[in-house]
Amino acid sequence: MTHVAEQLAGWAAGLEPSDDDLALAQRSLVDTLAVASAARRHPIGELLGELSECEAWAVLAHVLDFDDLHMQSTAHVSAVCVPAVLATGGDARAYLAGAGVMARLGTALGWPHYAAGWHATCTAGAPAAAAGAAVALGLGADEVATAMALAVPAAGGVQRALGTAAKALQVGAAAQAGVRAARLAAAGASADPRALDQWLELVGGDPRRLALSGPAVPGGLAVKLFPCCYALQRPIAALRRLELDDLDPAEVARVVVRTPESALAPLIHPAPTTGLEGKFSLPYAIAATVIDVRPGIESFTDEAVARPAAQALLARVEVDATPGGDSLLSGDVAIELTLADGSTLATTLDLPPGSPARPPTDADMAEKVADCAGDLADEVLALEWSAAAAFLREGVPAPQRAV
Repeated sequence: MTHVAEQLAGWAAGLEPSDDDLALAQRSLVDTLAVASAARRHPIGELLGELSECEAWAVLAHVLDFDDLHMQSTAHVSAVCVPAVLATGGDARAYLAGAGVMARLGTALGWPHYAAGWHATCTAGAPAAAAGAAVALGLGADEVATAMALAVPAAGGVQRALGTAAKALQVGAAAQAGVRAARLAAAGASADPRALDQWLELVGGDPRRLALSGPAVPGGLAVKLFPCCYALQRPIAALRRLELDDLDPAEVARVVVRTPESALAPLIHPAPTTGLEGKFSLPYAIAATVIDVRPGIESFTDEAVARPAAQALLARVEVDATPGGDSLLSGDVAIELTLADGSTLATTLDLPPGSPARPPTDADMAEKVADCAGDLADEVLALEWSAAAAFLREGVPAPQRAV
């Protein structure tokens, strides 16, 4: 019997990326570095001195919740795999190996795993980071499998961390655990690959959902155009289809949002008081969109959430959850605004821009990179894998500890 770690390791070690795979890897690199650049000003930077280099990069890539997502696994792939691969000297192929393992392992975990409260970015992320880092280090299939097994003790993380610094920190821990596991495997550490099978069963996964065929990252990656939880991308995009520029927020008497229950799973802060909580609050996202029209990084600060106009408006948002759903994009979202004069504005949307079926345009990416990286935007857009680690070391606050 071939075990899960052995199947995934054999696939990762033998990966020969297509042109489409390499294009996805390049977009992921640019997107991740742009978001990490924007996070340089985030208060979490005060904690980076306690972290390894890889951890710090992953934390910065994730703390704004502006990083990409694999829909089938509900996992933030690049925030884990880009830092782990760069920290071990890897390239696009090593990234795709890690990202492909993460997507496949996350799909085997499935929606029930996420719905139970696990943070799939960390659970699937630690073994995936180990695979990507092991490929970056030039290890063979047996050693890649060993690295994945060695990462099992770190394959945890729960959604209760959402809205706090712990969310980004546990993503950083997953990336660093993968790097450590790969280096241990390279040094000759032993592990039983069946550990991954046992872990998968314990956390509710199903190895029958493990498929090695298809592109490097099956289903592709969703790119966020707004700096908040992916579950908010669709409501924000839907609301922006209305004429908001001339709308006085004070004139909005009531907002009703109808969407499947599954699309609300990570939105655990109905009455946020901080910027991080606001990133997981449907009422606040609605309020911020009405007020700011195009909510950006400054819309999700502590000060922005505390705005009296935002707090007043979010209290007038009602959520009508229809039973069921099996993903963050199940069904569609319907939004109805009732104005003070009794008139209404209504809209619906099934897929937000940036989703795999509606990929971001070059203009979308350029706008996002400009918003995130500012004066460094042109440099970020032109970055290659060989120069990315040096860019992070020069442009991102460096921790005091070595990897």
